Amino acid sequence: MSRITQVFEKLKAQKEGALIGYVMGGDPQPEKTMQIADALIKGGVDLLELGIPFSDPIADGPTIQAASTRALNAQTTPTKVLEIVKAIKQKHPLPVVAMTYFNPVFKMGLQKFFEAAKTNQVDGVIIPDLPVEESAELQQAASAVGVDKIFLAAPSTTNQRLPKIVQASSGFLYLVSHFGVTGTKSSVADSTISLVKRVLPFTAGRIPLAVGFGVSKPEHVQAILEAGADGVIVGSVFVNLISENQGNPEKMYAALEETARNLKQATHK
Repeated sequence: MSRITQVFEKLKAQKEGALIGYVMGGDPQPEKTMQIADALIKGGVDLLELGIPFSDPIADGPTIQAASTRALNAQTTPTKVLEIVKAIKQKHPLPVVAMTYFNPVFKMGLQKFFEAAKTNQVDGVIIPDLPVEESAELQQAASAVGVDKIFLAAPSTTNQRLPKIVQASSGFLYLVSHFGVTGTKSSVADSTISLVKRVLPFTAGRIPLAVGFGVSKPEHVQAILEAGADGVIVGSVFVNLISENQGNPEKMYAALEETARNLKQATHK
């Protein structure tokens, strides 16, 4: 059982959902990512998702696109983000997932990337622009080193295709809550609740279901968990706090911790 699976099992036994916090590695500078991780973990995130910056992040909205640009301008590389993961893991026992696009992985080479991920204690990898039908080589490389492969399902994913995505995934299934890119939303749409309920029969008893894109408030967390999801992924609200407080790091860390704590409190079912 992977460390990600262990965390979901533990939270389920405690009747809690998982809070997965996303930030971009190296935003605004690589040397601040550790303190940002410290703040989120102190606030209560159960898993940490660290983005590897890429110049063409097609799944991300303006907030995370800007974070990617800041990180790239600060000379953040895929290798540097993986090394940051190792530093985080040496300090904190929680699972850390790397999220990137296929281009940087392909450039490094799949085997080399996953060997580096394993060496730096990455627990899972998310690559949103790689269809499961074209992922055989990646699945082999990830499985060879024991790193979880986290695939995405979306509102456009058919019931005929869902079993293939669930079967290929490990750790958790990442459910995109709505059409479009990442970014905060004012409320959880009825379509998101319907989507969770449509996907649950495919994941129940097989793999945890975590919902991302647009989740930014405690009431969002409660609504999605009440619909049956096992966890939520929160990104843009944290990235916004980093952007807004770049000039005052101590205020940034305090705001991240407080926001994570408020969101975590909403995961108690």
